[in-house]
Order: sequence, then C-alpha cells, then structure tokens
Amino acid sequence: MEKLKVAIRYGADAVYLGGKAFGLRNLADNFTVAELAEAAGYAHRHGVKVYLTVNAFPGNGALETLEAFLDEIEPIPFDGLIAADPGVIALIREKLPAREIHLSTQANTTNWKSASFWHSQGVGRVNLAREVPLDEVRETAQKCPGLELEAFVHGAMCISYSGRCLLSSAMTGRDANHGECTQPCRWNYAIVEETRPGEYFPIVEDDSGSFIFNSKDLCLIEHLPEIIESGVHSLKIEGRMKGIYYAASVIRVYRAAIDSYWENPAGYRLKQEWLEELSKVSHRGYTTGFLFGKPRDVDHEYLSRYIRSYEFVAMVQGSAPDGGTLLGVRNRLKVGDTLELIGQGAEFTSFTLTEMSDEEGNPLEVAHANQRVVIPHFPGACEFDLIRREKPLKVAE
Repeated sequence: MEKLKVAIRYGADAVYLGGKAFGLRNLADNFTVAELAEAAGYAHRHGVKVYLTVNAFPGNGALETLEAFLDEIEPIPFDGLIAADPGVIALIREKLPAREIHLSTQANTTNWKSASFWHSQGVGRVNLAREVPLDEVRETAQKCPGLELEAFVHGAMCISYSGRCLLSSAMTGRDANHGECTQPCRWNYAIVEETRPGEYFPIVEDDSGSFIFNSKDLCLIEHLPEIIESGVHSLKIEGRMKGIYYAASVIRVYRAAIDSYWENPAGYRLKQEWLEELSKVSHRGYTTGFLFGKPRDVDHEYLSRYIRSYEFVAMVQGSAPDGGTLLGVRNRLKVGDTLELIGQGAEFTSFTLTEMSDEEGNPLEVAHANQRVVIPHFPGACEFDLIRREKPLKVAE
C-alpha cells in the first residue's frame, strides 16, 4: 500500500497491483481483497486508474479458485484486469462482462495480426512483447485502429522470451508462470570439469560473483519522443518487486520527461539530470533492449549484480508538533550526514543533517531503521518525500 501511494505521489497516471494469487509476482507483498478495495479507492480519490493483474497461467485445478476470486473482487471498481491466458480472459468476460481487459506482455504479442485477434476478443489494450522493435510498434498501431497499445520502458529484463522461463520450475519447483519465479538467472554459476568433480571454475568474476544470464535493465528515457509518436498509449514502469525509493525515483523522472515533451514536442530536449537521476537507483546497467532490433552482446551484464550509488535512508511522514519535519528512518542516519531530499518534481535538494531528536525531543546523534525522528523544519518537504545518501566508493588497494 505504501508503494502504491508513493507511485501516485510521484506522478503515475495508473498503477497495477496483484492479489494473493493469480498474478505473476506472488513473492511480492500483495494485497488481500480488503486491501485491494482500499487501494482502488485511494487511487480513484487521487484521479489515478488502477488495474488488477490476473496474468498467471492456471492449470485445471485452479480454475474453480479463480472463479471464486473473480466473484470476490467483482464489487471493486478496477479500471481493468490484466490477463494473459485465453481461458482466464474468457472467464473474466463471463464473470465480469463490463470490466475492461488488458492483455499482459506474458501473452507474447509480437505482431499486428495477434494484436488484432485479441482486439476482436474484447481486449481493449495490448501490452506488446518486449521483443517488438519500434518500427513494428508503429505498424501495429497503424493497422489496429481503436486498440490501445502499452510498452514497457523501464525496469528489469527477463533473460527468457517475454518472461516465459522454466528455470525456476526445474531448479526450485517454483513456477515462474504462476508468479513464483526465484530468478535463477541472477544466481552465481561456475563450470565443473567432469574429471575433477568438486572443483569449481568461475566464468567471469568480480567481487560480487559470476552472472552469465544477467540481462541489463531496460531504460528508454532517451527515446521517449519516438515511443510516444509511435502510437503507444501507455508506458509501463516495473515496480512491484522494487523498493519505494526505486519506484519514486524512476516515476518522477519519466513524469517530468513526458510532461516536458507535451509542453513543447518540437522543442523537447533530454535533460542530463534525468539520466543522472536514473543512474542513482539500483540497476544492472542499462540497455534499450529490442527497441532498435536484436540486442548486441553489450546489452547483457556479465560483470556485476547491481549498481547502487545511493541508498534510501528516510521518508518524510509530515510535520512534527514542534514545527520540525517528522521522518520515518529506513537506514542508519547520523548527524553530519550529507543528504538529498527528493520530491515530486525532477529536482532535489542537498543538505547536511545538523541535528535530530526523537519524538519526545531528546537529542539523537544516530538513528536506526524503523525509528521516527524529528529534524529541523525543512521548507517544502511533504509526506512521501524521500531522503537518500550517496554511498561511499570502495577503492581496491
């Protein structure tokens, strides 16, 4: 719920979320039915649409439970349901005939004929497969009038075809296509020579290990004008398995860039600070994926797990009774730290923490995760603003 509120605060026009089953992020902290209703109400009060994911691929034994789940969520005013399996789509049309249906990227829609087929089945929006290049996005938009298209623009890329991977099922018994992926593609691997069992030889190694399947993250901020002008209706940012700092940082950059484009399409220019902001969130290096054709070898990150140059340390929770600013601490914080406050816009403010206290007014030198502390009044700071700190660089000796 907190992440949903942060996404709305930082500029999302819509949010997608999952229940306790039938989505593809079952390992996330998903919503109960009561929480789904609360989330939909909160989003709508803030003028934001809300979509429910039911994009898993259920077996026969799960259909009865799915029907019961659809009955439970029927009163909740979702703006649409996101599905991938034809049987699930048929069941939604049967149980919730008035509800809009969006096709998940898991359905692997890679051509305009497929998009047109789904449109004929009552699907109002198709989230195209991540393998579709920009020129084919344009063609699909032209040949499917009346159908909305959605494109993924930022976040982790699955090494498998549109996310249809069996590694997790084979290695752990947890099915990625039922929402339980354990991400074996992110694990460390080594080679074992058959005559020397037990001797492990790293393939490519740094301080973090060896990552032979590790795709870079998608980042299309540099190509927003081409994507918008291609006929795409919605830009999707990954968020459900990410932290609130990641969601806030990425959303606010894309919000600023999109608004800047629409203010003056002919005069739009990419700002260097947007790129710098996106480099400050945890990522595996960036790629444009398949937007301009098949990725090259440089689009795969063989060297490291994550790049993290900043860390999220606190969230603004409002004003304290004494006029100070109340923070919820998420990471160790101490007087003397050089910090940055980031709010809704693309700007941020640097400051040095000169003093802080607990809620009773007792001075503190250090605060730890889950504490609530008060710092001197910070002009302009609002609830859900985030505070981060640059991580020190490690220098090899």
